[in-house]
Formats: sequence, C-alpha cells, structure tokens
Amino acid sequence: MSTETGTAEGTESRELVHFVTQQTRFALINNILQHPDQLPSMYELEELNPSVSDATVYKHIQKLIDNGIVKEVTLNDDQRRQGYPRKFYGLTEEGREFLDDHNLLAAEDTLQQIYDTITDKPEKMVKYENAPRPDGI
Repeated sequence: MSTETGTAEGTESRELVHFVTQQTRFALINNILQHPDQLPSMYELEELNPSVSDATVYKHIQKLIDNGIVKEVTLNDDQRRQGYPRKFYGLTEEGREFLDDHNLLAAEDTLQQIYDTITDKPEKMVKYENAPRPDGI
C-alpha cells in the first residue's frame, strides 16, 4: 500500500475524499447506493433529503457529476413513459472505484436494508421508484 504523502496525486485524492464526504454530497451518494436500482430520480433524492432545499440537492448532484463521481442517465425515447421521470443519477465506474478504494462503500448493504424498511414513502416516490430505468447501466 503506497502512502502517496506529499505527492500531487495524494493531495488530489485527499481533496476528493474531503469533497465527497461533505455532508450533503455524502448523503446523496448514500441515497444512490441505497436505491433498489442505484439510479434514483431527482425527485427521489429530494424526498430522501427533506431538510435540504431542492435547489441545493440539484447543485450538489451537479458538483458530483462535474467531479466524475456521479453520472446522469437519461431514458431513450422508446423507454419513456408519460408521468414518469426520464433522468436518473448513479455512480460512475470511476466514482465507485474511488469510493471503494477509500472504504466509503463499506455500508452499502446496510444502506439498502435500511431503505427497504422505509414504509412512509409518498405515493409519487413509490411510483418513481418503480419507474422504468435505462437498460445496460
């Protein structure tokens, strides 16, 4: 195991760890990990973070996208259904690898178990949770 202490790569890695573990961003990453398909819609992310404004959720998802941790995935036109979301958010392969390398995925199974116990989801959230998702992601 290399320590990378004092290297530019080590500094960048520490900065990215600090970036992703900021409270709101880390909560959003955890929301993605706990989602049954690991591809929640923006609405689902907003519902899972009621103490954070919708604009703040969007802003932090954009920052995670800009830093290569999260990707936005859009349904193809032939998969879209009226009244359902068309954009979803999931970890990039690089993001998942980075989180795993820094032991930030250790609670993934527990997060999914906790999510399964939520019984008071709004009807719209249950509908969106069961919405079609992009193939091959």
